[in-house]
Amino acid sequence: MFTTSDRVEQKRGNVSAVGPKVLVVKHRITNLQAVKPPVLPPVLPPVLPPVLPPVLPPVLPLQSSTAAQGAVQMRIKNNQSSTERLSQSKSMVLQESDLPQKPISRHRRNQSQHNVLVSGVALFEPLVELKEHLNVAKISESGKKQRKNWALMWTVLTSDQLLLYKDKQETSQKPGGKTDVVQLCGAVIEWAKEKSSRKNVFQITTNTGSEYLIQTDSSSTANKWCDAIRKTINSSTKDERGFPLRRSNSTEFLPRHSSLPSYGSASPNTKRQNPIHRRSINMFGSSKLKHSTSDSADKNGVKNRLKKFITRRPSMKTLQEKGLIKDRVFGCHLLTLCEREGTTVPKFVRVCLEAVDKRGLDVDGIYRVSGNLATIQKLRFIIDQEEDLDLDHSQWEDIHVVTGALKMFFRELPEPLFPFRFFQQFVEAVKIKESKQKIQAVKKLIQQLPKPNQETMKLLFSHLHRVLAFSKKNLMSTQGIGIVFGPTLMWPELDGGNMAVNMVYQNQIVEFILIESREIFNMDGK
Repeated sequence: MFTTSDRVEQKRGNVSAVGPKVLVVKHRITNLQAVKPPVLPPVLPPVLPPVLPPVLPPVLPLQSSTAAQGAVQMRIKNNQSSTERLSQSKSMVLQESDLPQKPISRHRRNQSQHNVLVSGVALFEPLVELKEHLNVAKISESGKKQRKNWALMWTVLTSDQLLLYKDKQETSQKPGGKTDVVQLCGAVIEWAKEKSSRKNVFQITTNTGSEYLIQTDSSSTANKWCDAIRKTINSSTKDERGFPLRRSNSTEFLPRHSSLPSYGSASPNTKRQNPIHRRSINMFGSSKLKHSTSDSADKNGVKNRLKKFITRRPSMKTLQEKGLIKDRVFGCHLLTLCEREGTTVPKFVRVCLEAVDKRGLDVDGIYRVSGNLATIQKLRFIIDQEEDLDLDHSQWEDIHVVTGALKMFFRELPEPLFPFRFFQQFVEAVKIKESKQKIQAVKKLIQQLPKPNQETMKLLFSHLHRVLAFSKKNLMSTQGIGIVFGPTLMWPELDGGNMAVNMVYQNQIVEFILIESREIFNMDGK
């Protein structure tokens, strides 16, 4: 039986007696003075059995032999665990199954937060759809025309952009290494065979007015890129706010429905997490998240201001009515241009043909020789601005500049002088072997064309007939005129890969109409 003093001493030492000889250590033993044990001799190494002195003066009287045995066992256990107490470790009675199977690494406690950041970076890296070497020419910058210079570019298609690099090695550099970035949100893509003599050319027009020509010799590659870019444009314009989905290398652009937890909205379970783990999150993520939050607020403010500017700006029709924006002549549909001018033949076409009739019929290589491209672009700019044009001025002295501008006008028509839907019918008509049937078939097709197409075609071929009359001086034959004007006046809407065959038929159709122009257009010898 234990006395009251025994229980007090056991309670002071946080030692409980369960049974006659069982002791369980409940709490950390850090100071032996709480138990006030007898004075012990110097501590012996743990491997040697403890040696008790023959006489120990008791500090407190013991009332039972059981308490004495407990004190002895306590001293033995204290001697065995002396090295552990020096390192301030926690002494516990644990079962073998409760012990940790693997050591806990201090660095691995931050692994979950690190993985969140890394996964966030990996999630928002631009997704590369296609990448390949393509020929690229930028022909317009924010609506301002530029000289067409083809360059072989390493082209990378992402989820909302087209990245252009001078070479493949630049892709491993910083973002500033890109030569150009084509934003595909709100862009328009279309085939542009009239913009270049090269094959498989398509054009991308951004929402800021910049225009890019992209070309490759392989028709299958061109179709693949055109389809992929078209799908990217369609997908990037489906955002509910009207903006493309932003992708960035920081967690500030996480969507609201993301499964990654936000730092500021922790659940009750999250708030009760390990203090060391919270400290590691604050240490590694606090500064980044604060910086990201401020950047996000700034960017959202810029987005909102741009959105308000775009929605409040006047419409194109309003600007045209005020005369701030004028319709272009080059690149305008033939029917629309004639309706605007109130004629059946565009004024620019008529003025150019009159200038060539006046001083160019006997010039060597007329229509075959190219003029200075810079001067042609200058003439084009004046026409688009609807300024007064005098082709008799000295700056237009070179007649090849006038003919070059005329050919450019026909090449840049959205729909050629021979409309798309009639292309195959003209090809079938020119295949007819019997001459009279061929003439009637071609004449019937021309009569089915819209009035501006008929009248412009009649005026042009009558002029080319006069050019052919001076063939001994200008050295232009029907075949030469057919080669020049065949691809300029007609082309198929979709290239099926037989461009060479189509070019042969284009030349033959123009040659045949030129030879039989009097009967086809009822010129009566004019």
